[in-house]
Amino acid sequence: MRFRFLYNSMASTTKYIFVTGGVTSSLGKGILAASLAKLLQLRGYKTTIQKFDPYINIDPGTLNPYEHGECYVTDDGAETDLDLGHYERFLNVPTSQANNVTTGRIYETVIKRERMGEYGGKTVQVIPHITDEIKRRFELLNENEAYDIILTEIGGTVGDIESLPYIEALRQFRYDYGPEHCLVIHLTLVPYLKAVGELKTKPTQHSVKSLLQSGIQPDILVCRSEQKIPIEVRTKVARFCNVSLDSVIENLNAATIYEVPFLLKKENLDIVTLRKLGLSPREEPDLSFWKDFVSKLKNPSDEVRIALVGKYVELHDSYLSIAESLKIAAAENELSVQIDWIHSEDVTAENTERIFKEVDGILVAPGFGERGVEGKIHSVKYAREHNIPFYGICLGMQIAVIEFARNVLELPSANSTEFDENTPDPVINMMEEQKRVKQLGGTMRLGGYECVLRRNSLVHQSYQKTRVRERHRHRYEFNSEYGKKFERKGMIMTGRNPETELIEIVELRDHPYFIGTQFHPEYQTTVESPHPLFLSFINAAYAHKMSKENGS
Repeated sequence: MRFRFLYNSMASTTKYIFVTGGVTSSLGKGILAASLAKLLQLRGYKTTIQKFDPYINIDPGTLNPYEHGECYVTDDGAETDLDLGHYERFLNVPTSQANNVTTGRIYETVIKRERMGEYGGKTVQVIPHITDEIKRRFELLNENEAYDIILTEIGGTVGDIESLPYIEALRQFRYDYGPEHCLVIHLTLVPYLKAVGELKTKPTQHSVKSLLQSGIQPDILVCRSEQKIPIEVRTKVARFCNVSLDSVIENLNAATIYEVPFLLKKENLDIVTLRKLGLSPREEPDLSFWKDFVSKLKNPSDEVRIALVGKYVELHDSYLSIAESLKIAAAENELSVQIDWIHSEDVTAENTERIFKEVDGILVAPGFGERGVEGKIHSVKYAREHNIPFYGICLGMQIAVIEFARNVLELPSANSTEFDENTPDPVINMMEEQKRVKQLGGTMRLGGYECVLRRNSLVHQSYQKTRVRERHRHRYEFNSEYGKKFERKGMIMTGRNPETELIEIVELRDHPYFIGTQFHPEYQTTVESPHPLFLSFINAAYAHKMSKENGS
């Protein structure tokens, strides 16, 4: 105990909250963490969130979107879990490399240290070396910036083999810091069985028992349920799981994820959390802006219909940030957005009229590889020829360039060297620095870069500024040797990197709204700051809809 006291006396004043999950995956730990963090932030506490993922990949950058959903990119160039997108959209604060850690990165660090002889010839083991590295990562965010509260989401489900080192590290960390500095919130499921008409608490009891067997008593239980949890059921959960009654928090399904902060505040989760950490509630959180946003989201005055053309549309999480950016931008204009999820492989020259006739805008999504490219080209062609508002992101911009080269510049074999290394007209080619790269993970052009905008262009009107910083994730670029040919025919280069002259943005001169960006604006949309390009795209789509309805 003497050594524990000494450890705590040297500890920082930062409080740590850990969110674990039980019973089943996909209960919403990320939304829970983001919602609680938002409430604590609004109470005046400097708060951040990090995600620890138990898979052995170094990062999700090489994962198929069908496996893991989208890969979210931070400004400092980290390829991270999609939950970091939720964190940023809720908190309106950028995350970084340190906000997402995987088992692969933990083991990579430990093995490199072993190779450098830093362990003095000792046998390297899960305990203490892996758990020590996990604990070091728990605190890493505080090295460059002091936070009042750090929330850590532990990925996976309690009881999974791959999660065991994190749970053990959490047990040790909590012992080192003490419960007054380290809080554990456990998210579980209280299912409703229609056959018997009852809520069942056994799954939650077994999940908490699994945590207890690992030496961790949760402080707060957040119970997901489709039905209201009556007081007698809460009392049963509290009694059998060794928590106070006010620490059993109901988490009902919400119409939108942006309602969750209200539901948790109603349950006093933020107050209970602060009390257990020995912190004062401070000021009442001002949720007026958030209420206004949710009200617009749930009570739109009209609707726009956007076709999202991609190759991973079966799993909507593959384009999560794009979908949320569209929703947020639409809500800002008191609109709702209906997204038509169009698989690019299903689009042909013959069926574009049937697919796109009723939509108000077409968005061609990012992606890698040749599959579905021709369908994207047909989609761009239809938008260009029928004056439908169009937005292409990353590969979507490159496809717009290829389509224009083939059908306007009359270069029928124009292509990207990603799809045809021997194309006679490589209007899109690999960046020079990428040609020397052999390793896949973390080697693309990643993170934030400056972009200078051409005055009086559509993007200049959207941003209302001439210099912006946006996030990237790509290996291929517009071949500037073709720039003058494109400009003469009406596709203009309206955004360039000031250092490399890389073409970042293309527009069509004689089109109501046609923009392609090499960067990913969806990575910078938040509830409080809808991205200007999504706002202008939604506005253009709505104007197109009104024009159709008015017969003009």
